[in-house]
Amino acid sequence: MTTADTRTAEATDLDPASEASRCTPEFRRNPHPVYARLRDEAPVCPLRPPHGIPTYLVTRYEDARTALTDPRLSKDMYGAMDSYRRIFGDSSVAIDDNMLNADPPKHSRLRRVVNSAFTPHRVEGLRPHIRQIAADLLDECPTREPVDLLPAYAFPLPVIVICELLGVPPADRDDVRSWSTTVAHTGFDAESKRAQQQAEENLHAYFTDLVARKGRDPGDDLLSALTATQDQDGGLTGRELVSTAFLLLFAGHKTTAYLIGNALHHLLAHPAQLRAVRERPELVERAVEEVLRFDGSVESATFRYATEDIPLGGTVIPAGALVQIALSSANRDALRFSEPDRFDVTREENLQSAHLGLGHGPHYCLGAALARLETQIALSALLDRFPRVAPAVPGAEASWLTVPFPAFRGLAELPVVLDPPGATAD
Repeated sequence: MTTADTRTAEATDLDPASEASRCTPEFRRNPHPVYARLRDEAPVCPLRPPHGIPTYLVTRYEDARTALTDPRLSKDMYGAMDSYRRIFGDSSVAIDDNMLNADPPKHSRLRRVVNSAFTPHRVEGLRPHIRQIAADLLDECPTREPVDLLPAYAFPLPVIVICELLGVPPADRDDVRSWSTTVAHTGFDAESKRAQQQAEENLHAYFTDLVARKGRDPGDDLLSALTATQDQDGGLTGRELVSTAFLLLFAGHKTTAYLIGNALHHLLAHPAQLRAVRERPELVERAVEEVLRFDGSVESATFRYATEDIPLGGTVIPAGALVQIALSSANRDALRFSEPDRFDVTREENLQSAHLGLGHGPHYCLGAALARLETQIALSALLDRFPRVAPAVPGAEASWLTVPFPAFRGLAELPVVLDPPGATAD
């Protein structure tokens, strides 16, 4: 297993703005050389994306941090409804009435209602159960023959956790996971858009029904607790409930699943770093932070739009333009991180919460503590049990997602052998 992520910006002679605009498969496999050139040449860059809506890409760390907290960059999709519909279609509107697409005071109200479920104390209390889930999943994996760890391990773990938190019955989990995968892998062609619309309609109908069931027969789960707030001042409306359930399911497993996959890939691709984590298990927390910086699962923050002309990074973003903040690029900015293209699980800068892998500002990832815990446990459980884990095909190129939209940065597959015959853990 090899990685091309340390290739320099000179690896491509093509116009970097054009590469980022078109989101070609080559760019999606390894966007880092293009981002490096943009940071140098056009840190706030106008794009010409397939949806045809004026969009600016922010690639430097300081500009990204500023943009993530600037109230003039709105997350309220209703303020840019025409643009939103052109990109995502009408079906997305029904399931996107949540905190991710809102500004204060609505954002503050929605986040406050949900936040109690993700307190550090409550998340830490999940540790024994998550360990058991990881152990059970590893029990089911073949050990002496190749296994794709994405469907066998990286995805099921956070799916089980978030579905249990929400109160999604086990019999329904394959369906909701399949629908959310279709939403995540949407392209801009007509067939992809039709598939996305159908999946979103299915999710909306499912969660509408589930919320109704929780209202009639509440359980000891988050969705039941949120449903009970409908009768309280400041509680969620029925539409907000359905949309929030979708957001928590979608964000609560996709980002973590890809993060687990990215972490395993980069540890296997950097044997010295893997050896360090095996020899010093306490480094697993730092390893997760380094993966979040070096190749996190959220490549770009979700769209914002400029409510007025905004000077940023030597460029004026015009009112009404969409803004994409490239977190993956900001986290490789040499003006903020020393040797940013080096994967180092002992990196001191990460102890200062410097990276933007989980966002920054009001929309900082609500489930950050849970994502960190799940990824730490997933890595520790696998490396403790299978210290000799190795790529199924040594030296093979990594298979990265090439969906033409930089929402997630993740692998399409992760084939390994957990306990290779005759191998030793060096």
